Formats: sequence, C-alpha cells, structure tokens
Amino acid sequence: MAVVVAAKESLAKRTVSFYHDVVAEMKKVTWPDRPQVTQLSIGVIGLSLFIGVVIWLLDIVLQGLLVNLIPSIFR
Repeated sequence: MAVVVAAKESLAKRTVSFYHDVVAEMKKVTWPDRPQVTQLSIGVIGLSLFIGVVIWLLDIVLQGLLVNLIPSIFR
C-alpha cells in the first residue's frame, strides 16, 4: 500500500523527503577522528606497498623461470 501512495506523490515531494531522510541518517553516523584517519591511511598505504613488493618479487621470479630458464632447457 505504501508503494502505491509513494508513486502518487510528486517528484519534488519525493526528492525533498529523500533529502530529509539522508540528513537524518547522516546525523546517526559516527565519524572517525583525525588520529583514526591517519592510522588507517598509513595502514592502507603500508599494505598497498607490501602487496606491490610481493607482486614485483613474483614477477621477477616467474620472469626468470618462464623467460630465461625454461627456454634455455629446451634448446
């Protein structure tokens, strides 16, 4: 029944209602403070660098195997 009523409302009323609902929900959000943001940002950067190094090392090892070692065995 609520869907039928909502469909009959004008676009402007639905937009205003949506905006008010968004504002009400955003007031409920617990935002992180600056030290939390800094700590989590450093963690994300550190993890990204670690994963990048692991991929780089795997690239070097696999390149050595697939490009250099295996073709030299089958010559």
